Amino acid sequence: MRVLLDECLPRRLKREFKPPHSALSVAEVGWSGISNGMLLSLAAPKFDVFLTSDTNLELQQNLRDLSLIIVVLFAPSNDINVLAPLIPEVTQALADAKPGQVLHIGR
Repeated sequence: MRVLLDECLPRRLKREFKPPHSALSVAEVGWSGISNGMLLSLAAPKFDVFLTSDTNLELQQNLRDLSLIIVVLFAPSNDINVLAPLIPEVTQALADAKPGQVLHIGR
């Protein structure tokens, strides 16, 4: 699955994804500074998953109509050492996830 890392996540987190998953950051695809609504619209045709730690995203956007799986990480900080241990749970959850689903990891 193709994973897009939100700007709020450390770019190095992409290294935690192993095949069949691959990840890129918002900055790497040239979408830095784009609002969430537009970002999700841009991501939908190119990615399968949008990974974020923005716990307000669900309140701000209608996520159910997207062709993306949204994964929201719940962690005490966005430090790579805190988030990296959550990635195995993310990849496991993605195995059964469907587009339009919102997954909560670390809660």
